Amino acid sequence: MPTAQEEVLAPAQEKKSVQPETPKRVLGAVDAIALIVGIVIGAGIFRTPSLVAGNVESGGLMLGVWLIGGAVSLIGALCYAELTTTFPNTGGDYHFLMRAFGKRTAFLFAWARMSVIQTGSIALLAFIFGDYATQIYSLGEYSSVLYAGLIVLLLTTINIIGVKMGAGTQKLLTSLEVLGILAVIIAGLFFVPAATDVSFSFVPATEAGNSLGLAMVFVLLTFGGWNEAAYISAEIRSGKKKMAMALVLSIIIITLVYFLVNIAFLKGLGLDGMAGSSAVAGDLMGAAFGQTGLILISLVVAIAAMTSANATIFTGARSNYALGRDFKAFSFMGKWKTRKAGPVNAFLIQGAIALVLVSFGFFSRSGFETMIDYTAPVFWFFLLLVGIALFVLRKKEPDTERPFRVPLYPILPLVFCLTSAYLLYSSIAYTGWGALVGIAVLAIGIIFLLLKPSVTGENHGLKFKQNGHNKNEHLN
Repeated sequence: MPTAQEEVLAPAQEKKSVQPETPKRVLGAVDAIALIVGIVIGAGIFRTPSLVAGNVESGGLMLGVWLIGGAVSLIGALCYAELTTTFPNTGGDYHFLMRAFGKRTAFLFAWARMSVIQTGSIALLAFIFGDYATQIYSLGEYSSVLYAGLIVLLLTTINIIGVKMGAGTQKLLTSLEVLGILAVIIAGLFFVPAATDVSFSFVPATEAGNSLGLAMVFVLLTFGGWNEAAYISAEIRSGKKKMAMALVLSIIIITLVYFLVNIAFLKGLGLDGMAGSSAVAGDLMGAAFGQTGLILISLVVAIAAMTSANATIFTGARSNYALGRDFKAFSFMGKWKTRKAGPVNAFLIQGAIALVLVSFGFFSRSGFETMIDYTAPVFWFFLLLVGIALFVLRKKEPDTERPFRVPLYPILPLVFCLTSAYLLYSSIAYTGWGALVGIAVLAIGIIFLLLKPSVTGENHGLKFKQNGHNKNEHLN
């Protein structure tokens, strides 16, 4: 019986061993900071502050949880930096879990990514688009849901056809998003009279119906992306020092931006005004510049959400394609139609699941909030496993060269694991029915694995070797 390191995932027809492919160190610290900040700061900052405000008891506490979110994100990024520099691989979390726990755990992660995490993120971004598109032109009672469904259909179709936004367009959209954030900060601080209920006190104003744990779930959702940004750690010149500096400075910049945005929201709308808004940036800009400001910021946020959703659709289909290549029960997704069209079957399955999740908006008060409920428990469960994998791989492969080591080990990784465990608990205890649906979908994957052991039948992949330089094999 082969060990976890000896499990063969390689194509049966390949006779020669796969040569290791490691990332090239071509990025400087400034490049890394730009990439990390660009990945993390997205459309979420225009939507989640209202949910955070609804779950804290004072303005000071609201600002405090954003600072805590920055600290937690930094610790998590440092843990990921060790994993990605030690085991650089395009499989990311999938590869770490495979090395630490074996194929079955890796399969469950791939299943969860296909059915909950990635598709839930697509639906979540689609609802942000819908909320702000509705500010421009309402389609009626279910306007946000209808807009969300339309954007999923449109972007999935575009990706299947093979049409891509050019690099110049992507830069333009990112620039518009940055300008939108700056406009919100300036409007809230200088153009809107202070709301009557503004308070920066850390003393709770009420104890009814609030949850600090749930507020942290929303905050860390907005900081989401550092776990993917850390993947560039193997491409940073000068290794350890440059990566650590890039991570620290990036998280500081992101935290500062989020902090200023929330001060602007709090000053302009007050805590109750934030909590009662479904498009908080639109409400603030409307108060500052009237209908023109509302339409302008709604357009910027809608474009930002659309851009993020498109990127999520693009990467999600490729991870589903990898699932189809590695596990024969899902081989229908492991087909690449043409170089131009890409993994069409994976796009279709992903789009169909995302549309089902969007339909939840017909039955809930807020489709966006329901998607957070749906994805959060599963996301934090696997993030906790990745944190544990750091300890497992330190013990399992102690002689493997580690270009970057988490400082203050084992304290910081333990804090990361405990934080993930707490947020897993909070995402179950304080969320709605969407969380139960997400857990049920993960359970289906477990049942499927138990009833069909052949699901881990070998299609593609690599043999892991514990020693030497063949540990960094490439998974596509």
